[in-house]
Amino acid sequence: MPRSIFNFRFVPLRAAWGILCLLALFASPLLAATKPTTATHAAPASPRFNGNLAYEYADKFVACGPRWIGSPGHLCAEKFLKQHFAKDNLEEDTFTSSTPIGPLTMHNFIVKFPGKKDGVIVVASHYETNYWLRNTSFVGANDGGATVGLLVELANGLRGKTLDGYSVWLVFFDGEESIKSQWTDSDSLYGSRHLAAKWERDGTLKRIRAFLLTDMIGDKQLDISREMNSTPWLEDLIYKAAQQDGYASYFFERQDQVEDDQLPFVQRGVPTADIIDIDYGPHDATHPDGYHHTAEDTMDKISARSLTISGQTVATTIHLLNQR
Repeated sequence: MPRSIFNFRFVPLRAAWGILCLLALFASPLLAATKPTTATHAAPASPRFNGNLAYEYADKFVACGPRWIGSPGHLCAEKFLKQHFAKDNLEEDTFTSSTPIGPLTMHNFIVKFPGKKDGVIVVASHYETNYWLRNTSFVGANDGGATVGLLVELANGLRGKTLDGYSVWLVFFDGEESIKSQWTDSDSLYGSRHLAAKWERDGTLKRIRAFLLTDMIGDKQLDISREMNSTPWLEDLIYKAAQQDGYASYFFERQDQVEDDQLPFVQRGVPTADIIDIDYGPHDATHPDGYHHTAEDTMDKISARSLTISGQTVATTIHLLNQR
């Protein structure tokens, strides 16, 4: 999981709802004559996202165990991705990074679904777990596992056809986590830094219309932040998608500035959004940072319902991007 720089919580929308309802009750007689009669939200034209399947995929993926680079669990994770996308246009991007423990071979995976419009929408997740937690039972159910399941299910709505809109590429980053326990600019984001530089050199970045990073959005207590390093118009579009599907109350009650796999793309001018729920689990003496990077980040802490909300919002955002 990435590093959070700071956050600012808005007045909670759910807490304010009762007050707004009372105001609406007294104001309704005055507004009745001018209230629009047309529907506020149209039904989405995007495919319906199956959060139950996404949860099942995540469960099977997390069963690989800890996925630190070079571990049996990491090899299992690679095999999982290769098997699920064996009949798709799957590209394995293998590279070697200099790390605090020496050179490590890492693997990004890119799955490409072609579209009719000129341009690409990228949806991404990281898939490994922390090397410095290798002697614990940390399996990253929400921190990497949930969004792998989300992307695998998203592919089910893309597969077997030429998309009417932009091409959609699913990216699974390796090496998002730091090798040492202290996160630094040089010891983190290995896969995204490598791929952003590679795509800058070969001209691919110019084709990307939007880069949607997903991280930690299977949390049962879903509270997706407005991420302040992200592109404002793209964040606005995500909120519009959430409104359209009736999920706006799960989005943007707080703002956070997060260092995550979006940064190498932000720094190169790509329209980017980090869709993330950084507030994961209780924060108390036992859990100073919630379930983040603890052995308690397990499948029982995430839900199919949250994956439905997150996945459908991503699918609707892709639909809205195609309409621009």
